[in-house]
Amino acid sequence: MTISMQYEPVLDEAERLSREQIRDLQLVRLQSAVRHAYENVPFYRAKLGYAGVTPEDIRSLEDVRLLPFTTKEDLRQNYPFGMFAVPMDQVARVHASSGTTGRPTVVGYTHKDLDTWADLVARSLRAAGVRQGMRVHNAYGYGLFTGGLGAHAGIERLGATVIPVSGGQTTRQVQLITDFEPEVILCTPSYLLTIVDAMEAAGVDPRSTSLRVAVLGAEPWTNEMRHELEERLDIDAVDIYGLSEVMGPGVGNECVETKDGPHIWEDHFLPEIIDAESGEPLPDGEHGELVFTTLTKEAFPVLRYRTRDLTRLLPGTARPGMRRIEKITGRNDDMIILRGVNLFPTQIEEVVLGIPELSPHFILELTREGRMDSLCVRVEHAPGQSVESASPFAKVLAKQVKERVGSSVGVVVEPAGSLPRSEGKLKRLYDLR
Repeated sequence: MTISMQYEPVLDEAERLSREQIRDLQLVRLQSAVRHAYENVPFYRAKLGYAGVTPEDIRSLEDVRLLPFTTKEDLRQNYPFGMFAVPMDQVARVHASSGTTGRPTVVGYTHKDLDTWADLVARSLRAAGVRQGMRVHNAYGYGLFTGGLGAHAGIERLGATVIPVSGGQTTRQVQLITDFEPEVILCTPSYLLTIVDAMEAAGVDPRSTSLRVAVLGAEPWTNEMRHELEERLDIDAVDIYGLSEVMGPGVGNECVETKDGPHIWEDHFLPEIIDAESGEPLPDGEHGELVFTTLTKEAFPVLRYRTRDLTRLLPGTARPGMRRIEKITGRNDDMIILRGVNLFPTQIEEVVLGIPELSPHFILELTREGRMDSLCVRVEHAPGQSVESASPFAKVLAKQVKERVGSSVGVVVEPAGSLPRSEGKLKRLYDLR
């Protein structure tokens, strides 16, 4: 079953623009965005002044490289509202990160920002194959996290019916999917895996449900995970991309007819790829760190924000005027340096999902033995297996990780259901050093 066989693509006016038209629009909006940030955010006025840059220096899209980078630490240093470009009485909503590693990053939206956000999430959902009148089970978390409320507004803007379940209470999620018969589910890929397991535990065949499309994001996930979910649920699984510092969900989205990485909605966001070490810009097609400049944000404009997401820019396909990013499977801050080798949790995921005797549920434990770091993969056995029958495949996993990644890891096969389950964003790595 593929949605692309059931629905013709529905494109709005901006999605039909040529590459040249997109670039012309971006330049006008970039010049306006830089001036808005310079004139209304003291942080940017000082930072651009220190770099010797004024808004008048932005004469071409390439001139964005004259602007200094913005980092998450910059946002934290200006906590809570120091990065806002409008008075607080014009801020219609505030969101924030969890702040688990320090001060949260706080973002704000004017009414116009919220309107734009709803439009772009609706565009993203249309690209994923969602249509007016469909029922959408929204299992992204509601609250300060941008996922739940951002998706909610886009579902309503599209004209679909939103079921605002939020995250957690997995047994209830299964019951509501069974009773309300939604065609679409929105959540993180790891949480959808948890829901599928709960369906099977409740005696519900995941392939028999009403679900036809899953729009998944908020964490890196592999094409192997896509295949696992599509096979187990008989759905199309499509990647939605976004981050709160730039807007929230809906900065870009995969098109269901191609599933070849999210198209970035370049009428509102200017993407770049840079070398993560030197900060130098890289040409399209080369791997590096993704950087965004917002083009239309009023309350919270950001200039050259370093996302830490690792990917590359590619030509548009289903939306030729707008470039794609390759599916993000790692972040700078997810990277494990193990005995001189760079390793990402998604690389382990790719290998695990290729061994049928093992389940997709695993965690990574990083420990130190003497002066050397060690990584242990704790992975559950697959249904129909036991710890004893699956244990020989620990050596298979370790061997394949060594061959593909170039680093040795330990592997322990655990009983089914023994490892933590996702109820939102999944924690893969436990640093026990």
